[in-house]
Amino acid sequence: MKSKGIFDDPYRRGRLLSADCPSRQILRHVTSRWGLLVLIVLRTGTHRFSALRDQIEGVSERMLAQTLQALESDGFVSRVSLPVVPPHVEYSLTPLGEEICDRVEGLADWIETNLPRLLQAQRQAAE
Repeated sequence: MKSKGIFDDPYRRGRLLSADCPSRQILRHVTSRWGLLVLIVLRTGTHRFSALRDQIEGVSERMLAQTLQALESDGFVSRVSLPVVPPHVEYSLTPLGEEICDRVEGLADWIETNLPRLLQAQRQAAE
């Protein structure tokens, strides 16, 4: 009888290729356009909602709020509401958020570094 390795145990590791695996939803949150950008901005430190909105051009307040809620529910973002008037809420990365940022920043950096090649490939595909 073959013993189970840690990668065979569905309680220790997700099954990303399986349609019903919860890891897919987390992947969607992290790799969405806004999720990736929020994580990258929060990597620079704690930010208020308005500062995040100002730094991430094109994001609506609704999409930013939804993205922050999703990343918070996944354990990547910490939300702290300070007891002041007017209300003051700050967002920062959790230790899990720092870990995932190590990975997504590499992807974002690769895209920016290779942008000329990617744009050339797009032009060629359109011809």
